[in-house]
Amino acid sequence: MDFYYTIDQMATATYKDRGSSFIAFAFPMDTTAAFKEMLVKQKEDHPKAVHHCFAYRMGVTGDQFRVNDDGEPSGSAGRPILGQIDSKQLTNIGVIVVRYFGGTLLGVPGLIKAYKTATALALQTVPHTKKAIEIPYILHFQYEQTNEVIQLLKQLQANIVEQEIQLFPFIKAAIPSHRLEEFRERLKNIRNVEAENLV
Repeated sequence: MDFYYTIDQMATATYKDRGSSFIAFAFPMDTTAAFKEMLVKQKEDHPKAVHHCFAYRMGVTGDQFRVNDDGEPSGSAGRPILGQIDSKQLTNIGVIVVRYFGGTLLGVPGLIKAYKTATALALQTVPHTKKAIEIPYILHFQYEQTNEVIQLLKQLQANIVEQEIQLFPFIKAAIPSHRLEEFRERLKNIRNVEAENLV
């Protein structure tokens, strides 16, 4: 697997059923800290909402996830939200659905439909971005090789994360996994460059 899909910007949508409003906020994230920050913000922005339900999926392989019903019947909110994220095969994304109660109980099927629909509507309004999975490397080299190393990384569309070009030059770079073989082969043609995989 060389690529994953995510979103690059916040998206929001509202679904209404029998007086209740369900406002979905979908946003890019790649740490639990970033998610918690957004959850705190939504609780501050919507203090009168009765529920702040959510789901997120994280990691380039999508192996980290969490769901929360925030007081709704078990399985009626977080799981339907995650189901929509997964149906679009997205990762590094969080969705929080804020509910304002309208006075009429919707029952579990009604809640599942509402949380699912609000999430689906939000995910429809934002482009899904294809991103290369990147492998972190550190390269050590001689000062006079700086241009050659930077040129190679640019040609491979690698992201330079950190660099030090003074006394003991090094560059930390994220190499797209589908260019890894080419990276290793081309490194053999540059003398005195050491490349270490940081994973």
